[in-house]
Amino acid sequence: MRFLLILDRVENPASANAQLGCRLASELLAQGHCVHLLELWDGLHTPPTPPEGIVQHTLAFADERLMNTALENGARGGTPVPLRLLRLAAHPTAVAAAFRQLVLHAPRRTVDSCRAIELLDVQYHFDAVCAVCAPYRTAFALENARIGGKKMLWQLDPYASNRDYTAPGGFAREGQLLDAIYGAFITPQALPDYEGGPLSAWRGKVHVLGFPVLLPAPEAPPHAGTRCVFCGSLYPTVREPDFALELFCRLNAPNLTLTMAGGGWQRFLSQAEQAAAALGDRFVRPGPLPPAEAGALETGADVLLSLGNAYDNQMPSKLFSYFGTGKPVLHLAVSETDPTLPYLARYPLGLVLQKQDGITPETLERLRCWLNEVQGRRLPYEQVAALYPEFTPQQVARDFLAALQ
Repeated sequence: MRFLLILDRVENPASANAQLGCRLASELLAQGHCVHLLELWDGLHTPPTPPEGIVQHTLAFADERLMNTALENGARGGTPVPLRLLRLAAHPTAVAAAFRQLVLHAPRRTVDSCRAIELLDVQYHFDAVCAVCAPYRTAFALENARIGGKKMLWQLDPYASNRDYTAPGGFAREGQLLDAIYGAFITPQALPDYEGGPLSAWRGKVHVLGFPVLLPAPEAPPHAGTRCVFCGSLYPTVREPDFALELFCRLNAPNLTLTMAGGGWQRFLSQAEQAAAALGDRFVRPGPLPPAEAGALETGADVLLSLGNAYDNQMPSKLFSYFGTGKPVLHLAVSETDPTLPYLARYPLGLVLQKQDGITPETLERLRCWLNEVQGRRLPYEQVAALYPEFTPQQVARDFLAALQ
């Protein structure tokens, strides 16, 4: 079969969703299918070259990058609106992008992506075209595209039920989108919306699909001390570092280094400064890293740190890539309904600490004992793959193909 996957890196060049799309593309190729990628990027950070055999097409949106930077993505707080508008006025292309989006309600990313999808389909005659979401600009482009193949969505993040923002049109708009497509892939956490929830009318169109991230990892090179590593983005009210920073400052283990790589720290600078003052060079914050460098950090780790989401309808795919390494995983939960807890309960080298329990002497002693117990231990990949087969790339590709039959 011939597929086109649409990936959006405009807001985030190192987008986890785009990486998952690339992983699925690689596995579909390995299983004998023809795969093309249409990658939307910010005009500054060139998308990575795909594996040999995958055909890559790109669309640059530097104008939208400049618009988003000037307007701070419309986030609350931050710079006053008049100053944001002054910044926007300094870039004519960004002004044009804002006019298209806010006045005409026809973002260039959606309009140009729709045109590109149609042109590529005329040339290659795809059996299916799949938009990897979020962001949802590509989904709306695919909705209106006139193509011969099946239209699919891979909703790695929800639309209407996303609690980070108010989705335009809400569930009614999402239902309209679902009407226009052949089918959608969702995470298990999104099922309640379709089983007794506001999207129940479309239950027959959706299929649960795992994250294709459970892969074996190389051995860590020899090193001194214990390295605890977190790689991921932070988001106010969704995934915050406070619990982790306070926990490790209170633990204050002399031979343990805490590394937290990724973006989103601008709202948590005071907490980071306090941690640096308490831990010194045992707290490392390298900022956003390319996937290869983040992977190298995880390879060199002794313990992998997972930060739980505050929302129970979203689950970080990172946790399952952690499982693939077979290394000890420390998960810091901030919600009793954290959707990762059932999966963590099956992982032999996992420890879950709940924020609501507080950082008591008993909690710190439990963490110390666990760190000593799991030091140097690692599970065989085969054992982990047997625990979570639905997250291996091979099974994800098979489930993807089965939904198209």
